[in-house]
Amino acid sequence: MERRDVIKLGAAVTAGSAVLGSASAAHAEQSTTQAAVTPASQIKAVWDTETAKAGGTWQGYVTLLNGTGAPVVAVNKSSTSIQTAASINKLGIALGVLDKIDRGELALDDRITLTPDIILTGSGFYFHQTTYGDEITVANVLVAMLLTSDNTSVRLCGLVCPPAEINETLAAKGFNDTRVIPNPANPNRMWLGNTTTFETNDLLTRLAKGELLSAKRTSFFLNVLKGLSGYHDGFRRNMSSAERARIAMKYGADDATRSESGVVYSASGAPALVYSFMAQYTDHWGNYGATHPAVQAHAVMGRKMFDIVNAAGAAASDAVTLEVEQEALNGGLTQ
Repeated sequence: MERRDVIKLGAAVTAGSAVLGSASAAHAEQSTTQAAVTPASQIKAVWDTETAKAGGTWQGYVTLLNGTGAPVVAVNKSSTSIQTAASINKLGIALGVLDKIDRGELALDDRITLTPDIILTGSGFYFHQTTYGDEITVANVLVAMLLTSDNTSVRLCGLVCPPAEINETLAAKGFNDTRVIPNPANPNRMWLGNTTTFETNDLLTRLAKGELLSAKRTSFFLNVLKGLSGYHDGFRRNMSSAERARIAMKYGADDATRSESGVVYSASGAPALVYSFMAQYTDHWGNYGATHPAVQAHAVMGRKMFDIVNAAGAAASDAVTLEVEQEALNGGLTQ
């Protein structure tokens, strides 16, 4: 059996840690004519440099979490501009399904039949099977959708939580621009629709604080997003396995659009930074790999922003403490 290491999300850090987003003591006596260098200003400088180099049209919202206070905004670039969500909206679909489980109207171990007519190609793995008829759990479907961004899993989710219901849940939780698009020919099928970087950031911030779902369902959601078998071309590319395990993230790509959003945790397990990036290009269509300029920018920003968060420390947090099973970094081959 694969070993699991338990970490805490939302745990307080040791006293004396620096507060993210605020000026350090070393800058307290700095001249009033010169702006203090803060983690927020450092992150903004990284964003400005890397997005300019990458070209394209960008939207972004990056925040530093400061204990129980309001997040400190480091980047706010066209963050309320509604854009094609691509697979980023798989976060909203998962939220709808897990909220339905919290309401007692569905269960993670409920079964869905994987039939040939529901298969979609593209990202994921179900279509590789070539033979079908599997009875799979809702939990299996959610893991496939969030970890490998499986497209078939969207249709499978629609069988247990139709798009109209997903949109109702999103609206009830205060998301006004994040929507899937129901297929009028089939009430259980959907297109992935639209979102904004502001609302995606807000979704992940509230999820990390335990405000959107029960603690059990929140832990399930975040566990999958932190999975080391997931996407690594972007923000997590230039990191060790231990560092990657501190980031819960989701990637999205559609035509020339490239998006990524996630939560960076401090070494003690407190959510410290939330990022949401979207970019549109008139070229680079069909390049879904690590050489796409937006994805290259994600990788550089990820390494630099992660280091800024580490250097700054994190604020003590009164957020809900959640026990989360993290994948073993030894591959699970030893006990």
